[in-house]
Amino acid sequence: MSEELDFLSKAVAKGRLNRRDFLGRAAALGVTATVANSMLANAARAEGPVKGGVLKAGLQGGESSNVLDPALNLSQVTFNFGKAWGELLVDQAVDGSLEYRIAESIGSTPDAKTWTIKVRKDIEFHNGKTVTAEDVVATLERHADEGSKSAALGILAGIESMKASGDEAIVTLKDPNADFPYLMADYHLVIQPNGGKDDPNAGIGAGPYKVSINEPGVRHGGERFANYWQGDKVGHADQIEIIVINDATARTAALQGGQVNMINRVEPKIVDLIKRVPGVTVQPVSGRGFYPFNMFADTAPFDNNDLRMALKLAMDREEMLEKILRGYGSVGNDFPINEAYPLFSNDIEQRTFDPEKAAEFYKKSGHTGSILLRTSDVAFPGAVDAAQLYQQSCAKAGITIEVKREPGDGYWSEVWNKQPFSLSYWGGRPTQDQMYSTAYISTADWNDTRWKRPEFDQMVIAARGELDEAKRKGIYRDMAVMMRDEGGLIVPFFNQYIDASGKGVGGWVSNPAQEMCNGYALSICWLEA
Repeated sequence: MSEELDFLSKAVAKGRLNRRDFLGRAAALGVTATVANSMLANAARAEGPVKGGVLKAGLQGGESSNVLDPALNLSQVTFNFGKAWGELLVDQAVDGSLEYRIAESIGSTPDAKTWTIKVRKDIEFHNGKTVTAEDVVATLERHADEGSKSAALGILAGIESMKASGDEAIVTLKDPNADFPYLMADYHLVIQPNGGKDDPNAGIGAGPYKVSINEPGVRHGGERFANYWQGDKVGHADQIEIIVINDATARTAALQGGQVNMINRVEPKIVDLIKRVPGVTVQPVSGRGFYPFNMFADTAPFDNNDLRMALKLAMDREEMLEKILRGYGSVGNDFPINEAYPLFSNDIEQRTFDPEKAAEFYKKSGHTGSILLRTSDVAFPGAVDAAQLYQQSCAKAGITIEVKREPGDGYWSEVWNKQPFSLSYWGGRPTQDQMYSTAYISTADWNDTRWKRPEFDQMVIAARGELDEAKRKGIYRDMAVMMRDEGGLIVPFFNQYIDASGKGVGGWVSNPAQEMCNGYALSICWLEA
């Protein structure tokens, strides 16, 4: 068995075998997905990278309003580009463990309130300055400042004080938080000179590529940084380029035609067709991502929980999963956590499609007339079809949904988190605390359902400081049930990330944390000679 899988893993590393087929064979032999992914990572490293060339990605999720400030990263293009030019303290490895990057170590006092981040020596920013503990503290200060509008503000709200001491950044929390190191993996927390306080949009980081092209909504590019702290372990191409291709058909055609070497967001409905294209490898991976329908719980008519419940019960999740994701995912239950998270409770009753009960709640709400739902092709693959399918299931409950298709450019800046009922996507987070703190506590800047409950906030804090796992799991269960029954979130399904790489791309290692190898595809992959 071992020899067979070793052979097959090497074939994947060389781009001669589909990763999905490898995982299927591994499962048939009784090998877990974690072990199989680890074998793929080892095979990619053993095969050895090829240096040189220009590695190009065609990505959905770019807008003309995009900026380089990591605090404001909110879509796929800025996420992936940020991982190329920026560097984090830590990030999430394939197996879910922490991978230390700028941080050499992170340790705490026994009460999990004071955390010491030891900064590696001799890491250099693109401007030649050495990364220091002062830069780390300044970065955290900027993102913790409410005036920054940082998407990481919610997870940093628990910080009481911080200071630099030699090569250490010392952070003291208001309350214990055993998950603190995982919070530092948030992709907005790119370490910048003086924390980015001088110019957050300068694009100066410590990543493997220096920003050379920045044309928002069109393309972004980078040149290999000669003094990258990890040497030649990553950053194999001489140059990288991200071409913004929001249209799914055009993105697929660009990959097939060789104009780009990899793409994100392959639509599930064309996966089988793409698999038959010579040299193209589909790269699906399950994780914590989900595609929600967001209701503003503080805005009429969604401030009525009877109406929110009617809209939840009018969602046919099984049909959505089959027709929109083609099985590349799993059904959701109206809270943002699935079995990929530690301490997930699998005994919460699954909500099902019930048009009769939905009609009862709708009548009880007293609402009449149509309800406007906004969607766009860039919300997630199949988002327009999903809105129309939901429109049909709601009609069976006597609920009239008006679907408005919004343009892709401007959707994330003008519709998401601005309009009261719209489709979106979330990539998930390393821990439950980080997911809830980023998007669902009352003070979170990215609270895109406007559901604000002081009791829920208190439960988040209580779970954060609870070191007994059984008790912590119980709190998380209560939080999930509260959100499921009262929140403004409809989660029809959790999605798989479906990317694709083209002929001659080596080194691909899928990571369930996020799409495109957790954003590192352009850094870890190479073009075979």
